[in-house]
Amino acid sequence: MLKPQFIGHEIFRHSTYGRWHPLRVPRVSTVMDLARALGWLPQDQFITSPRAKPSALVNWHTSDYIAALQRVEQEQEAKESDRRRHDIGSVTNPVFAEIFRRPATAAGGSILAGELLRGGGVIYNPAGGTHHGMPDRANGFCYLNDPVLAMLSLRHHGVRRIAYVDIDAHHPDGVEVGFGGDPDCLMISVHEARLWPRTGGIENDGGGNAFNLPVPRGFNDSEMAFVRDGLILPKVAAFRPDVIVLLCGADGLEEDPLSHMALSNNAQLDVLRGLMGMAPRLLVLGGGGYNPWSVGRLWTQVWGVLNGLEVPETLSKAAEDVLRALRFDGNRRGKNPPVHWFTTLQDVPREGPLRDEVKAGVQRLANRRLWR
Repeated sequence: MLKPQFIGHEIFRHSTYGRWHPLRVPRVSTVMDLARALGWLPQDQFITSPRAKPSALVNWHTSDYIAALQRVEQEQEAKESDRRRHDIGSVTNPVFAEIFRRPATAAGGSILAGELLRGGGVIYNPAGGTHHGMPDRANGFCYLNDPVLAMLSLRHHGVRRIAYVDIDAHHPDGVEVGFGGDPDCLMISVHEARLWPRTGGIENDGGGNAFNLPVPRGFNDSEMAFVRDGLILPKVAAFRPDVIVLLCGADGLEEDPLSHMALSNNAQLDVLRGLMGMAPRLLVLGGGGYNPWSVGRLWTQVWGVLNGLEVPETLSKAAEDVLRALRFDGNRRGKNPPVHWFTTLQDVPREGPLRDEVKAGVQRLANRRLWR
């Protein structure tokens, strides 16, 4: 049995979208550093992500858009036509030093994962998960859509039936554009209702193959467990996929500044545990998450779960030092972080009432057939 592989790169250590942008915080480098401090990331399980070439990116993105990203990176300036046509240089999708290289590196890891999973296995690319990117424009902090590129890569290497499960707080509108209506792709998304991009209503079936569950504010661990057991796992099992692609966003955690959900990191990890072993191939991607501590603590545990490792109750000094070195400037959560953000990885469970809205949504989708 092949060991799980971790795809990462040093470009994510210092690259930032800007001083006040939500993606100013380090994420992938924190996971790499924490995993190494715990002794969880031996060299034979680490792959340095390649940077995707334009010829690979135009498998879904337009050549004009890719050329524009490269030109803007070189000139460090977006023209009015770039903003109007591609949304490059907007407040949401700003110009920054690595505006092409950074997303192309994340995408390169996901494309490589599609090739490496040809014969089976487990791959983790926490830099991936940019699920809002559109063929001809940036969208929602996402300049490229690496989940779509990963799934196209899987198809290119002979992997047909894909189950895409997205538990990010935001609906994966770009992935739905890429794979909506595909008869060999099941898409399930659990996301906060009425949150940007305000797509993914429960009535939206993506052309017949999507199950979208918008959930209310305050969505808790008990409700996620109900969704997992009543919707996600049964639908995936019935589909019998060749590969599962899980986008494990950290922005549904209670501490995240951009959503209003109330999950502990146990909820996402339990979804992952439920999906493991349901297909001969598993690709786990990162996604959203804008509190550096909650992202680092969850995504490091994802790697631990994939390897069957036991999470220590209290972190070693080396691991604690990684978390104490983080900063969250410009947000009140960074002014006086609770001690457990430094000393532990696992949250206290955040259970709560199972609301009728969640039960009704799960029942409605559970009764909906693929290609109804």
